Amino acid sequence: MNSSDVNFSLLNSQPNVPPEFFWPENDLIPSEGDLNLPIIDMSGFLNGDAVETQRAAKAVREACMTHGTFLVTNHGFKLGLAEKALDKSSLFFGLSKDEKLKAYRTPGNISGYTAGHSQRFSSNLPWNETLTLAFKEGPPQVVEDFLTSKLGERGQEIGQVFQEFCEAMNRLNLELMELLGISMGLSEQTYFRRFFEDGNAIFRCNYYPPCKQPEKALGVGPHNDPTAITILLQDDVVGLEVFASGKWQTVRPRPGALVVNVGDTFMALSNGNYKSCFHRAVVNMDKVRRSLVFFSCPREDKLIIPPPELVEGREASRKYPDFTWHQLQRFTQSGYRVDNTTLQKFSSWIASDSSKN
Repeated sequence: MNSSDVNFSLLNSQPNVPPEFFWPENDLIPSEGDLNLPIIDMSGFLNGDAVETQRAAKAVREACMTHGTFLVTNHGFKLGLAEKALDKSSLFFGLSKDEKLKAYRTPGNISGYTAGHSQRFSSNLPWNETLTLAFKEGPPQVVEDFLTSKLGERGQEIGQVFQEFCEAMNRLNLELMELLGISMGLSEQTYFRRFFEDGNAIFRCNYYPPCKQPEKALGVGPHNDPTAITILLQDDVVGLEVFASGKWQTVRPRPGALVVNVGDTFMALSNGNYKSCFHRAVVNMDKVRRSLVFFSCPREDKLIIPPPELVEGREASRKYPDFTWHQLQRFTQSGYRVDNTTLQKFSSWIASDSSKN
């Protein structure tokens, strides 16, 4: 447990937001309207309809070559599972601070609870609480087991639902990887699906409390995800914004839809053809906002190398050096705050010393 961990219930009783939660004005430029994202109906692809698959692939390609984000519907989740997972996240964040801190995220570990990331940074803190859980297709049931070990019977109740939700997200992740391969016109359409079949994932519950000065704070600052792709479930409160066409634009929640963002690892795997999505989360004065996020990652030791046909057989056409997810994760967890230049800075860092592992 870290004594600097934030108690948002106390912060909400204060008339002003503490200055360590203030963000630079450049990061706080208001959104300019809504982003019109393509809505990919997954049912045709999942049912093997060739015409619908090509239509979906074309829309995915256009989105990924511009701002790196799109929506998916009819994704095959069991009825009510998404709503149940959101409810369980509310149950966890509604526990007392002492209970939540039983699941505190200790240094060097992925899984655990944090508030404001105050154990990593001292300024530009995000106005949020998070529960992060490492996921790997089981057995064992790693998500359920972690929460049970920390919170007992209450943790098991929450963990069972999160485990089922992660397994559904992981199945969708592999389907999306196949669709991404089709969208790129790869001769081996299942290339990316196979690449991630033995991968890992990070599941995160985000809780954004009401904020008395939302014009000065952010739930999450502007950044690209360093992972491969991100699948996001929003509740019905507006908060996600994407930087596209030179301005911040709002991605409004849509019932039944999940948001899919390209991350830095997949941008490298696509040899820069698909763009990592630059995004942020804003807060508001009156409402709690919740989101559930599934970050897809390759196996830690697997080299991130684009399919041969994307580099035209010439080494000079490679946009990024070979690296592993373990290396990129270590770079982003070493006190560096991810932004929209992470992949470039990481590439320079790894190229400066080929012995890094």
